[in-house]
Amino acid sequence: MKPTAKVDIVRGDITTLEVDAIVNAANTTLLGGGGVDGSIHRAAGLELRAECRTLGGCEPGEAKLTRGYRLPARFVIHTVGPIWRGGNHGEPETLASCYRNSLELAGENAIQTIAFPAISCGAYGYPIQEAAEIALKTTREFLANTDKIDKVIFVLWGEDIFDAYRNCCSGAL
Repeated sequence: MKPTAKVDIVRGDITTLEVDAIVNAANTTLLGGGGVDGSIHRAAGLELRAECRTLGGCEPGEAKLTRGYRLPARFVIHTVGPIWRGGNHGEPETLASCYRNSLELAGENAIQTIAFPAISCGAYGYPIQEAAEIALKTTREFLANTDKIDKVIFVLWGEDIFDAYRNCCSGAL
């Protein structure tokens, strides 16, 4: 899959992007944690945590929307990825749901530009290559059926994750 005008893959810090929404790879409490989750909460400020307290948590595969507060992004879409347990416990389906539900929530809220991290690829231990394939395939399928989203950016921190996503882009989108 090769990047198109609608999909881009970059290396960087998701908290600095000026997009309509960034996606947070959250935990079920939505109250902050490590990795990208902690970075987003720190950059957004305490108001984000206060709003997240009102949401009642989030189940794996679901997505919930908050304001972006001190972030350049107007909104944060929080989604909880699966913890890798070998791949036979619904992990691929749950991970695909994270992307699909985040994109659906974006479309429902007139969010035209959205940035994703590599959901579940950090502490949750999802194999990077498999996660990249699911993320890109799910996004491609979603974009093929809507014109509500103008741009999806995958913002990846580490070189290994960036390379895995780039390798998935060798075919056609």
